[in-house]
Amino acid sequence: MTTYLLAGGGTAGHVNPMLAVADGLKARRPDDEVLILGTAEGLESRLVPERGYELLIVPKVPFPRRPNGAALKFPVRFSRAVKTVRGYLRERGVDVVLGVGGYAAAPAYIAAKRERIPSVVHEANARPGMANVLGARSASAVGVAFEGTPMKRGELVGMPLRPEIVELDRAAARREAAESFGLDPDRPILLVFGGSLGARRINETLASSWRDILDAGWQVLHATGQKNAVDDPSAPGYAVVPYIDRMDLAFAAADLIVARSGASTVSEISALGIPALYVPYPVGNGEQKLNASSAVSRGAARIIDDADFTPERVRREIVPLLADRGALDAMTAAAAKAGTRLGTENVIAHLDRAMKENRS
Repeated sequence: MTTYLLAGGGTAGHVNPMLAVADGLKARRPDDEVLILGTAEGLESRLVPERGYELLIVPKVPFPRRPNGAALKFPVRFSRAVKTVRGYLRERGVDVVLGVGGYAAAPAYIAAKRERIPSVVHEANARPGMANVLGARSASAVGVAFEGTPMKRGELVGMPLRPEIVELDRAAARREAAESFGLDPDRPILLVFGGSLGARRINETLASSWRDILDAGWQVLHATGQKNAVDDPSAPGYAVVPYIDRMDLAFAAADLIVARSGASTVSEISALGIPALYVPYPVGNGEQKLNASSAVSRGAARIIDDADFTPERVRREIVPLLADRGALDAMTAAAAKAGTRLGTENVIAHLDRAMKENRS
């Protein structure tokens, strides 16, 4: 029996790939033990137990970015976090550690190195986080989701994805998917979403331009998000929902997508071979624009900056694209080659390799 420790969390972008790997490991060998290391504050504190995995808690110790009281306390607090993880590694007989980033990952990398246990890094974003940059220095293998990610010894492995995405047959599910949203499966569908909370810029622009899209012969499935809802005009061909529980059905229905470009979103869309127009979230360190760049470079997607995503831009660029069958076909063909559904298997192969090299 092998015991795995998967470390990371904080956001869905860290937790969901980690859980996909956990599911893949248990599906391969049910007798193996999979433990998750996270913080009490992160999203993992809810999602991990819901999925049936044991969550081991490590204190959240943010890296100080300025000289202040927290910076003075950081060395001691971080040392205690590492000590906590070393205790878990010994007590549970952990054979290998996978880190995906987030507050739990950094102490896990240090603890694994000190216990002489092999570690593997998976970086989901095109711009790597600080914890994973640290972990890559001593890791046995480093996997990245996007081409061009600046990680030491990084290998392109793709993103571990949810089973419902990996197993989706879009063509077979098309009719059921469209009809489940009250749309016509025989007419093209533009899927628009901005994440679970929604994206104000995308919503406001669609509220002023959806008629132009319908006039172009397309339908719209618009997930507004739970905090940025817009009025539903109840127009035939324009389906407005606050949230989509079955994103697999939304993807099955979509012929083209407008969305933010978070790592998981881009990876899922690319794995399914759907052309997209990405509107990167303008706040942060610019990783969303970088996440979309590999799909753009392959011709599978286009980027429209948030400030430029206006009703006028929709009429000037998107509406003509909807009528250009040749351009859409070219984007679709490129999208079919832009991603992979083997991210989970590739990360597990890294874990296997790390243990094999450690034994030898």
